Amino acid sequence: MSGEFTAFFYGTLMATEVFFRVCYGDKNPPQAIKNMHTFTPAVLEGYCRHRVQDADYPGIIAEGGHTVLGVYATGLTDANMLKLDYFEGSDYDRETVKVKLVKTDGDTKSGDEYRQTSVYVFNQPNYLEKKEWDFEHFRAEKMAYWTRGEWMSDQDPEDKAVVNTSG
Repeated sequence: MSGEFTAFFYGTLMATEVFFRVCYGDKNPPQAIKNMHTFTPAVLEGYCRHRVQDADYPGIIAEGGHTVLGVYATGLTDANMLKLDYFEGSDYDRETVKVKLVKTDGDTKSGDEYRQTSVYVFNQPNYLEKKEWDFEHFRAEKMAYWTRGEWMSDQDPEDKAVVNTSG
C-alpha cells in the first residue's frame, strides 16, 4: 500500500537505486514496490546545494537567489520516513518546503505546479564546501558503495534527523 508522505531529494537519494536500498533493503525491489512511488523532477527555490567536506553526499542550506534541482518523491510511508530520518542522520533537519514540479513537454520544460513536501536541510553549514555537488560524478564513481547491502549495520540508532514540525 502506497503511503501519504512525500519528500524532495537533491542528493544520493535522487538515484532510485539508493532510495530503494535505504527504504526496502534492495536496490532493485519487485515492480509492485516500485509502482508505489513516483519520482518527478522538481526545483526548490531559495536554497543552494553544496558538497559536504570529506563526503560523497551534499547538503542544502537556505540561500536567497539560488535553486536546487532534484526529485519530488511520492508514496512514502511512515516506515519509509523513519528509515530516511536515520539514513540522513543528525546533521540534517527534516523541514517542510514547497517545490515546483518540472514537467517535460518534448524538448521544453514547463510548469507552475507547486507541492508542499519534506526536505532534509543540512544543519552544519561550516562543513559545506563552496563547490556544487555533482550527481553525475556520484552515479559514475560512488553509486556502487551507496547501493551495497546492509547499509544500516553501521548506523548509530541515536543518530537520526531532527523532524521540524513547525513548518
